[in-house]
Amino acid sequence: MTSTNFSECLSITLASEGGLSLERTDPGNWTGGRIGKGTLKGTKYGISAAAFPSLDIRKLTIDDVKPIYKARYWDEIGGDTLPSGFDLATFDYAVNSGPARALRGVQAVIGAPADGKSGPLTRAKAATAGTREIKALCARRLSFMRSLAIWNTYGKGWNSRVAKIEAKAVAMYLRAQPGVDAKAALADEASKAEKTAGTLQKAGAAIAVSASGGAGTGAALPAEPNLLVLGVVMVVGLVAAGMLVVKAAREKERAEAYRAAGR
Repeated sequence: MTSTNFSECLSITLASEGGLSLERTDPGNWTGGRIGKGTLKGTKYGISAAAFPSLDIRKLTIDDVKPIYKARYWDEIGGDTLPSGFDLATFDYAVNSGPARALRGVQAVIGAPADGKSGPLTRAKAATAGTREIKALCARRLSFMRSLAIWNTYGKGWNSRVAKIEAKAVAMYLRAQPGVDAKAALADEASKAEKTAGTLQKAGAAIAVSASGGAGTGAALPAEPNLLVLGVVMVVGLVAAGMLVVKAAREKERAEAYRAAGR
């Protein structure tokens, strides 16, 4: 737990935020916080028109945004009091979705009342957070993102970002632990994620084959099948198979992120 982590966490987050975005389908780019409401000012270095409607987003510089990130995000989540790595996972979440939502996610994984505030109890429980809590927080964050209407537009990038943040956060935590071989531990995490991806892919493929009528499996269909029932079963099976494929892709992203973090 150290305030010197702010600069490192900010650098990691800004690498994901990029430059100016004026995407009209992103509610955050509008001063009113909803598509078509207010003025389309955009987002730059993660500073959105929805959160900062009075700023000239186009003209922002890195030096302009540093104090904003410190005051509006890092200090709001109590970044200086969080364990190394857990601070990054919480901070990046806060930048994307607001400090209150990020803190409610934190409170859910550490077992504190979910009021969205960095109070004494939250800080005390968060002080013992480690890799398990980092992973749980990132999983909750991604689940929230999937619930958003703009997931189809930004989902691929968000999935990649959260995987990278998780891996970098775990790496930061491990490297702060005396006597821990962080490189070996990260390689192990990558291996486990890769194995899980393979298992999910195989399960998805098996369900897809079964749902399509058991082609190639030697399975016998009823002599007089109920076409409506078969249709429903097929659709449910294919949806389930698709969900497993999506989860497998997520695990592959995590595997690659952990490998990169361990280099």
